[in-house]
Amino acid sequence: MSGINMNLIYLYSRFERFWHWFQSVLIILLLATGFEIYGAWKVLGFRNAVDVHSYTGLTWLIGFAFFVFWIFTTGEWRQYIPTTKKMFEVIRYYIYGIFKGESHPVPKRKDAKHNPLQRLTYLSLAALLLPVQMLTGFLYWSYNSWSGWGISFVPLEAMAVIHMAGAFAIFQFLIIHIYMTTTGHTIFAHIRAMITGWEEVVKEEKVEDWEKAIVKPRPS
Repeated sequence: MSGINMNLIYLYSRFERFWHWFQSVLIILLLATGFEIYGAWKVLGFRNAVDVHSYTGLTWLIGFAFFVFWIFTTGEWRQYIPTTKKMFEVIRYYIYGIFKGESHPVPKRKDAKHNPLQRLTYLSLAALLLPVQMLTGFLYWSYNSWSGWGISFVPLEAMAVIHMAGAFAIFQFLIIHIYMTTTGHTIFAHIRAMITGWEEVVKEEKVEDWEKAIVKPRPS
């Protein structure tokens, strides 16, 4: 789809784009150093990998707090409200329709950036997987303080298993996410949009009430 059937809109603000790429770098760095700590390879050396992993994790934790503050103060949290409406149409599209050149059943709009499947995925990440990963990582890092906090009864091995399982889940999401960026009307359309903020969408597509985030326009 291109040309007369498409419309160029400013979809992603500067902060959204900055946070997307900044968090991506942090996550890749955490995965690389984390797997080195567990002995998957040797690049930085164990001690350096631990230091880089720890400081990167703390940076991610602080940055994530700013992100949460941003989505609630701007109203963008409404973009993540889960819904089952058109969920099966979206799943069918990714399994079958996309390979037949069909149009997306829930096209992007400024007030409806995420389709139902994306909403459920991103909400699960932001509200469950990432907080658990940060919490287990922080507790792992602060193990020597557990006695003073009264939580020395918690098995360190259990914390390690949960943290490692979360890392593999995030790695799996990263692979799928990278693949999904190639499914636009051109292979680099979604990547370009996350760099410039502008994305081509289908013209004159109605946004239904359940899709709307009702986000007030803001400069950026």
